[in-house]
Amino acid sequence: MRIFISHLHGDHVFGLPGMLHSLSFMGRRKELEIIGPRGVVDFVTGINRVVKLYNQFPIRIREVRPGQRIDDEDYMIRVAASKHGIPCLAYAFEEKPRPGRFDAAKARRLGIPEGPLWKRLQSGETVTVGRRRISPKLIVGSPRRGVKLTYAVDTRPCPQVIKLASNSDLLIHDSCFAESAAAKAQDYGHSTATEAGSVAKRSRSRKLALFHISAMYEDAGPLLAEAKKTFRDTILPRDMDTVSVSAEP
Repeated sequence: MRIFISHLHGDHVFGLPGMLHSLSFMGRRKELEIIGPRGVVDFVTGINRVVKLYNQFPIRIREVRPGQRIDDEDYMIRVAASKHGIPCLAYAFEEKPRPGRFDAAKARRLGIPEGPLWKRLQSGETVTVGRRRISPKLIVGSPRRGVKLTYAVDTRPCPQVIKLASNSDLLIHDSCFAESAAAKAQDYGHSTATEAGSVAKRSRSRKLALFHISAMYEDAGPLLAEAKKTFRDTILPRDMDTVSVSAEP
């Protein structure tokens, strides 16, 4: 499990100590990794030194910087600097290419029995059926692009985030204010919903999720309407909503 921290403003980190404390009480024993900007190590270790989190599981803290890349077995994370009042990071999560589609009908026509041989072909192995050697290229299509999700919160529209979000299947972007409060967005280092739509359009993202809506809006519907004028495929998720994300077919 990993927790990604964008920056060290209170509304983005004050909930972390309570969460770590609660996870221990809930019986967590597996390692947890916290990834964030410079200063996140001092923040977590300082809280633990003064308050004592009594965590019952190992915590690994990693500070990252813009331009850095984190490789995992199944996906890769890219890091970029967003444009806020203090150092702030945006993250792109990219699933590594997935295996091509397996043509079951063709496998049957070639007389390959269903079972272990199919699995070996799907994993890229050449198999032997009788005296024939059958390459996976005959049965399995080209690798498919994985899903890409970009998270950019607390930011003005900026080139580095547009580049990071290029061809995202889902862009989650700061949409703190309506256009009527554009000056306030500029002053506080945030974006309007319309600006978020522009970033989605310029980055050629497939879907935009408005995020970090100011508490001054009891009804965020007008912000959604504003964003849709610039970028049609925009959604306004609520807390605890589930959003399905898929790569292009």
